[in-house]
Amino acid sequence: MKIMRKNRVVIVAFLLGFLAHAVQAQRLKGSDTCLPVTQREAEIYMVLHPEAEVAVTGGGSGVGIKALMEGTTDVAMSSRALKFDEKIKFKKAGLTPEEKIVAYDALAVVVHPSNPVTKLTREQLEGIFTGKITNWKEVGGEDKKIIAYARETSSGTYEFFKESVLKNKNYKSSILSMPATGAIIQSVKQTKGAIGYVGLAYLNKAVKPVAVSYDGGGSFVMPTFENALAKCYPIVRPLLYYYSKDADSAVKDFIGFMMSDQGQKVVKETGFIPVR
Repeated sequence: MKIMRKNRVVIVAFLLGFLAHAVQAQRLKGSDTCLPVTQREAEIYMVLHPEAEVAVTGGGSGVGIKALMEGTTDVAMSSRALKFDEKIKFKKAGLTPEEKIVAYDALAVVVHPSNPVTKLTREQLEGIFTGKITNWKEVGGEDKKIIAYARETSSGTYEFFKESVLKNKNYKSSILSMPATGAIIQSVKQTKGAIGYVGLAYLNKAVKPVAVSYDGGGSFVMPTFENALAKCYPIVRPLLYYYSKDADSAVKDFIGFMMSDQGQKVVKETGFIPVR
């Protein structure tokens, strides 16, 4: 009898431990831009909360938002706001997503390091990515064909660049779509006539950022952390988390950690702009 009782105690303790662990399990999916900062936040959070399990995967903002609708993620990471049709789908599904700005990011326009062009106006960028400008000599560079790289259509970065820089005009049909920011950097690095755009946190010496003007060439600003923080660099967007209004306490606790002083310090350390 004592042995049976002891076994029951062990089984109950195991089940309680399993349930406690399951409650702490969290899934975040979506924006590749959000990926490095969220992964770092998750690593620190799990050190502080050994009982927690936080899984972070990319795939693009659209992928994360769809996963939230389908219930296969707890948090959708996004570098763009919800689209009108997405809001309708959430409503039809009886879901009420909460939105939280967790950081800000600047988009840097990058070219091959050998390219003599150091600055471009918004209008010139629009011309390049819509196909009206096809040669670097048209914007003060060498007589060389422009090869433009963009993110794929499921990416929030693709959408934001289209909205902010192209003023909602369509990308040219010959645009080369890349599945991730790293692929854009690699492609621009290897192609002398290339141009692309990447999140500020991804900038490295393999590519050259150019200064951008949003006032017709009156002033050009380089994509730097300081300029983005001072709000003088024009291509800046919020990074968002979407989650269910009825999300469990573990999800809300992780988001609370990211918004804390410690969490926002991690945002800055990974090359993004803190909310505060």
